[in-house]
Formats: sequence, structure tokens, C-alpha cells
Amino acid sequence: MSDYVQFINGIKRKTGIDLALYKEAQMKRRLTSLYEKKGFGNFVDFLSALEKDRDLMNEFLDRMTINVSEFYRNGKRWEVLQNKIFPLLLQSNKRLKIWSAACSTGEEPYSLAMVLSHHLPLSQINILATDLDENVLQKAKLGLYPERSLAEVPKPIQAKYFNQEEQFYKVKDEIKRTVTFKKHNLLKDNYESNFDLIVCRNVMIYFTEEAKDQIYASFSKALRSGGILFVGSTEQIFNPAKYDLEVEDTFFYRKK
Repeated sequence: MSDYVQFINGIKRKTGIDLALYKEAQMKRRLTSLYEKKGFGNFVDFLSALEKDRDLMNEFLDRMTINVSEFYRNGKRWEVLQNKIFPLLLQSNKRLKIWSAACSTGEEPYSLAMVLSHHLPLSQINILATDLDENVLQKAKLGLYPERSLAEVPKPIQAKYFNQEEQFYKVKDEIKRTVTFKKHNLLKDNYESNFDLIVCRNVMIYFTEEAKDQIYASFSKALRSGGILFVGSTEQIFNPAKYDLEVEDTFFYRKK
């Protein structure tokens, strides 16, 4: 058994996270860089240290998960969401059930609330946002971001929903109150059901085909009939019918 296989077996035992479902070359490269930086010579020694050191385990989880995010990422897709998808969904339900899956540091669910505020008062908006990494969820709850994260946010929205604090921008409490953050493992935990909209963007590219297949099938079951799955700009689903989905717009899929 290779030291990497021993490592992924040990991590699965310790955390429930199955690294075998992530693309091996990318994951090995990322983790080798981390253990070498920390002075370890192989995966077995690194695993032994992780089992004893909580801070090191948290740093490992941060490195393993992909925490690259920004508000209104790929802005044209958010325009489609605002002008086409939300009006479509609101025709049949004024209280939308929305899930931002693998939400990272919170830019995505907060963006969803800001876009939906064009159609509904904030008091009627409730978004579930989940991630595997407890550290990024704490950052998301804080809601404090560097200016570069707001590059695609329309200026009126920036003025309305952010307060500037020196070189950072803080999401206003009225937006924060619309989002509930929870820890969730897409590959292991149960999914809620009857969602009108599930957003999972720029995450699936890191998973194996087997893992993607499992997650897309679970997303489909979690959507109500007519609900929408919104994916990232590198994550087009080439066989949506396999998951009982059909194309609604570019990177938006509707549950049949």
C-alpha cells in the first residue's frame, strides 16, 4: 500500500472525508507542497502529525478545500439569474428555498441575496449556505472582504449593502440575516429536498467523474420539479438528461 493510500484511508477514518473522490494529481500536488513546507518527508509522517495537532489539521483542511471566491463571479451569469431565472421561479413560489453548496467564504450566498433583493424584500429571503471547511464558514459569517472580491459588484449594490472599513468591505447585517451557514460534506451527508434553486459553482472541477456523478444525482433529487441548478462556467453538464435535468440557459439546468 502506497503512503498516499495509507494517508487517504487515515483521513477518511479521522474526518469522514474521502480524498479518493478528488482528482489525485491535483490533490497530491497541493498536499505534498503543504507537508514539505511543514518539514515532513512523506504522507505517513504527515498523517501521524495531523492526528495529534488540531491546528495542523485545520490548516490541512483549508489546503484541501478550494476557497477561491468573489462576489458576482462571471457577472453575465448573475444578470441571467436576476432577469430570467428568479422571475421564472417566483411565478410559482414567492418563498424560494435556495441552497449555496460549497459556499466557501460566503461571497456566493451573499450575492444571491443581493440579486434576489431586486424581486423580494430581504425579510422574505432565506438562503442555506454550506461548506466542508469550518474555518471558511467562520470567515463567511464575519462577512469582511478585500476590495478585489467586489470587482464585479454593481456600484449601486456595493453602496447599498457594504460598509467600508479601511481597506476592507463588510456586508451589512440586513444581508447577513438572510443567510444561514452550516457545515456539510457533499460526498457524505444527507441533502435536504424541495429546493427551488441550488447553486454549486467552480467546485466540481476538482472531483473525479465518479464523485461528480454522485453529486449531480443528489442535487437532482434535492430539487423540486421545475427547480434550477446553477453551475460554474467550466462545469457544463454534457448529459443533463441522465440526472433528469434539461438546459434552461447556459450553466442553468432545470429539473424535469
